[in-house]
Amino acid sequence: MKTSASILLGLAVAALAGPALAHAIGGADAAFVAAARGPDPLPFAYLGAKHMVTGYDHLLYLAGVVFFLARARDVLLYVSLFSLGHSITLISGVLFGTTVDAHLVDAVIGLSVIYKGFENLGGFRTVFGVQPDPRAAVLAFGLVHGLGLATKLQDLGLSPEGRLANLLAFNVGVEIGQVLALSAILVVVAGWRRLALWGPTSVAFNLLLMTAGVVLTGHQVAAYMLNLS
Repeated sequence: MKTSASILLGLAVAALAGPALAHAIGGADAAFVAAARGPDPLPFAYLGAKHMVTGYDHLLYLAGVVFFLARARDVLLYVSLFSLGHSITLISGVLFGTTVDAHLVDAVIGLSVIYKGFENLGGFRTVFGVQPDPRAAVLAFGLVHGLGLATKLQDLGLSPEGRLANLLAFNVGVEIGQVLALSAILVVVAGWRRLALWGPTSVAFNLLLMTAGVVLTGHQVAAYMLNLS
C-alpha cells in the first residue's frame, strides 16, 4: 500500500492547480440544464454525481472529515451531518432564490478545508486552548457547501418547469457521488493507516490540506475582487 498515501496527497496537490478547480457546471452540461423543461431526473442525478466526484473542494473537505475516524458509526454520523447540511441549502437555496456571490461561497468552502486540516492537527486546542464541536462544524460547513451547489445551479437559469423534481434528482446524484468518492477515500485511508509512516505522513497530508485550502480561498477572493466570471 505504498501508493495509498500518495493518492490522498495527490488529491490535495491537484487542488493547487488554481482556476481549473472552480468546477462549475459548464459546457454541454450547462447547456442541458439551461434548456431543460419539465422533469428529467436521470440526467440531473448524473450531473449531481458528476459535480460531487469532480469537486476537489468538496472531496478535500470530506477527506479531512473522515481522515482520523476509525469507527464506521462515526463516519456515518459525520457524513450524515454533512449531507443534511448541504441538502438543506441546496434545495432551499434554489427554491427560494437565495443569491450569494459564487466566489464568496467558494472562498468559504476553501476556508472549510483550512479549518478541517487545522482541526485535525489539534490546532484549536494547542493555539486557543479550546476544541469547537466538530459535529456542529461539519453541519455548518455542509450548509455552506450546499449553498455553493445551489448558487451554481441558479447561475445556469434552472427552469421552473420540473424544478423540484430535477432539484431533488440532482441532490440524490450528489449523495451518490459522495458515497462513491467517500468509499474510495476510506479504502485509501484504511490502507494508509497500516503503514509505518502513517504518523508523519498524516501530519504532512493535513498541512497540505490547509495549503490547498489557502490556494482555493485565495483564488476565489482574487476572482471576486477582480470581478472575474
